[in-house]
Amino acid sequence: MTLEHERQLGDPVIGVDEAGRGPLAGGVFAAAVTAPLAVAAGLAAGAWREVNDSKKLSPKKRRALSEAVRNADGCIWAVASASPEEIDRLNILQATHLAMRRAVDAVAAGLSAAGEKRPPAVLVDGLPVASLPNSTNLIKGDAKSLLIAAASILAKTARDEDCLRLERLYPGYGFAAHKGYPTARHLSALETLGPCPEHRRSFAPVAQRLAKGGGGV
Repeated sequence: MTLEHERQLGDPVIGVDEAGRGPLAGGVFAAAVTAPLAVAAGLAAGAWREVNDSKKLSPKKRRALSEAVRNADGCIWAVASASPEEIDRLNILQATHLAMRRAVDAVAAGLSAAGEKRPPAVLVDGLPVASLPNSTNLIKGDAKSLLIAAASILAKTARDEDCLRLERLYPGYGFAAHKGYPTARHLSALETLGPCPEHRRSFAPVAQRLAKGGGGV
């Protein structure tokens, strides 16, 4: 994983990615990560040498790398989310952008507290996000940018952990296994049990089940 795109922007750079746009339940999560480029280069050759697109990593590897990112000297990071209620009110795209903005704002505040006076450049995975100031988008950035890849790992592990919370609160849906995605098991549980409070009412399978009435936790 390189720092080519970060170096084109110059210090400081914040990498941003999200997790959880597709599931039927739970919030959408975003993470933002920054480190001085000289520090990031050392991390890329050391503790972060296996950092990659979170989708290409096993759950065990993601958890280990999440700790490596969180505990790295010189790294400032934040994880934020938008709730199912915000997703239903705003739509999933705008809620994702909201979660990203919350994460970026937290990291920017950390940079300011550390004495950084220059406004950070923001490198965001995927399509442009107009609500992120001074941002540049990078298609498939989680496979091209070290800081975006690090953010992708934090966002994915945070959302997976939240799905374990949903499993404890609402047993029977299988959240620990499918992470809220519309698998056959999840759709069957939704049909039998009805939606729980964490289901996204605006998503078609949930809306269709609500229209039938009955059930629900």
